[in-house]
Amino acid sequence: MKLAFSTLGVPGVPVTEVARLAAAHGYQGVELRAHPEEPVHPGLGPVERASVAEEFGRAGVEILAVAGYTRVAAPGEDGPVLAALAGLVDLAHDLGAPYVRVFPGGGDQDPAEAGPIAARRLGAAAPHAADQGVRILLETHDSHPTGADVARVAGTVGHRQIGAVWDVMHTWLAGEEPVASHAVLAPHLGYVQVKDIASPEDTTPLALGAGVLPLKTCLDLLDPGDWVCWEYEKRWYPDAAELPRMLSAGREHLLRLGAPKE
Repeated sequence: MKLAFSTLGVPGVPVTEVARLAAAHGYQGVELRAHPEEPVHPGLGPVERASVAEEFGRAGVEILAVAGYTRVAAPGEDGPVLAALAGLVDLAHDLGAPYVRVFPGGGDQDPAEAGPIAARRLGAAAPHAADQGVRILLETHDSHPTGADVARVAGTVGHRQIGAVWDVMHTWLAGEEPVASHAVLAPHLGYVQVKDIASPEDTTPLALGAGVLPLKTCLDLLDPGDWVCWEYEKRWYPDAAELPRMLSAGREHLLRLGAPKE
C-alpha cells in the first residue's frame, strides 16, 4: 500500500511546505487540489509547472493526482467541459502526475440521462488523455455516489484512460457495502480516498480511526501496491483540527489496518 494525502487538508499551503510535510511524515505521494485559490491550478504557466514538479522531485514525493472540479455530467454544452478536462490533463502531464480526478456533478438529472452525458464527454476526452499519458478518474461523489454508478459510466466509455476514484465515505453514505463497491470498481480503480467521520449526519473530518467509516474492511479488499489517499476536508470545515499534526499518526493507522493477515 502506498500512501498519499490531499492538499484539501492543508488549504493554501505553499508547494514547498506540502512536499516537506509528505516527506517528513512518510507519505509517498500527494493529491494536489487544482483550484485557483490554491498554489497549483490550470492557470499556471510552463515555468511555474516545472518548478512544482522539481519541488516534489527534490523531496522524493510523487504527485499522485491533480484533483480537478470539472463536473462531467453537468447540464449544458460539452465544449466548456471538454476544454476544462483538456486543461487538467495537460496540467497533470506537465507535473508528472498519472491521474486527474473529476466529479460527476449530474445534479438533479435522472441518472439515466446524466450517466450517458458523462460517458460521452469522458470518451471524447480519452484520446487526448492517452496522448498525454494521463488517466481521468471519476470519483464516487454527488450524483453518482456508489461504485455501481461510477463503474457504469466507466464501463460505458470502455477506454483504459478512463477510470475511477473510490471515495469510501460516499459509497458508505449511499448504503453500498465495501465489498460491492470494490467488486465493481476494481477493473477501473486508480486509487482510493479514505477519511473518517462521526456519523452520516456529522461529516466533520476526524483523525483516521476516530470515526465510523469501515476503513479496515475497505483496505482489506485492496491489492498490494494500491494507492490510498487521505482526503481530510479541512477546506470545507475550517474549525476542524489541523492536519499536519495528525499526519504521522494517520500513516501509522493506515499501515496497521493494511498489514497482511497472519
